[in-house]
Amino acid sequence: MSEVEVDVLTGETACLRTDILYDCGNSLNPAIDLGQAEGAFVTGLGFILREEVRRDADGQLLTDGTWTYKPPLASDIPHVLNVGLLHDARFEKGILSSKASGEPPLVLATSVLCAVRHAVAAARGDAAFDLPTPCTVDVIQGACAQSYADLASA
Repeated sequence: MSEVEVDVLTGETACLRTDILYDCGNSLNPAIDLGQAEGAFVTGLGFILREEVRRDADGQLLTDGTWTYKPPLASDIPHVLNVGLLHDARFEKGILSSKASGEPPLVLATSVLCAVRHAVAAARGDAAFDLPTPCTVDVIQGACAQSYADLASA
């Protein structure tokens, strides 16, 4: 579950809080599994909010460096990030009843996408809009359909 704050004028998004309860079966090493879940979540967060791959008409990569390709930063990590492991969740098919913890938590970052979508819908007053990923600041700002003049007259 994630809570976000969206600036409707700029499209900037701050992830205020995320709570994750991850089922990795019988954890072989809880410290490693927690770290893997946190890292995978932040990787997914980058895919959703920042990492836009662009190519020109000839297929040449345009986003080939940190000036044009934006990986997640420390400031993108939720202000409050609570990650816990589900206890007593044996998985009989896994090695010593364990499950993977490296990549699967990546999809949990969709909670941020859902939270952004709800925030944009609240700003617009309706839910009929497209919100493609990655949800870069320009995509979010465009989806909000707000201007300073709109806010000043409200």
